[in-house]
Amino acid sequence: MIEHHIDIETADGLMNTFITHPEEDGPHPVVFFYMDAPGKREELHDMARRLGTVGYYVVLPNLYYRELREFKFVRDDAGRKRMFELMDTLTIDKVMRDTRAMLDFVDLQGAADASRLGALGYCMSGPFVVAALAHFPERIRCAASIYGARLVTDLAESPHRNLEPIRGELYLACAETDQYAPSETIATMESALKDAGTNYRLEWYPGTHHGFAFPQREGLYNHSAAERHWERLFSLFGRHLKTAS
Repeated sequence: MIEHHIDIETADGLMNTFITHPEEDGPHPVVFFYMDAPGKREELHDMARRLGTVGYYVVLPNLYYRELREFKFVRDDAGRKRMFELMDTLTIDKVMRDTRAMLDFVDLQGAADASRLGALGYCMSGPFVVAALAHFPERIRCAASIYGARLVTDLAESPHRNLEPIRGELYLACAETDQYAPSETIATMESALKDAGTNYRLEWYPGTHHGFAFPQREGLYNHSAAERHWERLFSLFGRHLKTAS
């Protein structure tokens, strides 16, 4: 495996980014991996590596780059307060500008086949991958939102209000108990997906809580559910990214 820590130039500055991909047999289909609220960290690097080892060129940016290059989340009241402050600095418009920069970047990389591109987001980035499917329907073939939060809001840019342009497949994994994505929110989202005619699959993960896929999320990590979500990701990306057309 090859790894890089690079800066991608965006409209708003330099976005520090982790890249991983196989050493040989490229170019490789691309997966944009959007971080969750605790930030880009080694736990996510390891998850990106797992994708990379099965043949993908994975791009994992620090979406907080406008504020800081590294965020070390501390699990106390002050740490959670700071995390939500950073989370609230992001908007779909900002992250779509970042996505445009990521597209421009991978278009120039010899190891990346940017004609075969998918997206993956957890928690706060669930709405970002849905928006990416809608904003770049000609580029992004599929996306997965894993216990995505804020999929339904009162804002005009809310993902559930902007599904019509989507051409690719959307997968949504939902925790059974999730204060950030309660069942009523998911029901509204699914109704909007049906009304828009979106190609989607929504699955509930029984016995799980928000964060179940993260190995270092003490008390929440659910190994069997996490492995199920990996199976679904490999299937989704395999169907849409492993072929040339």
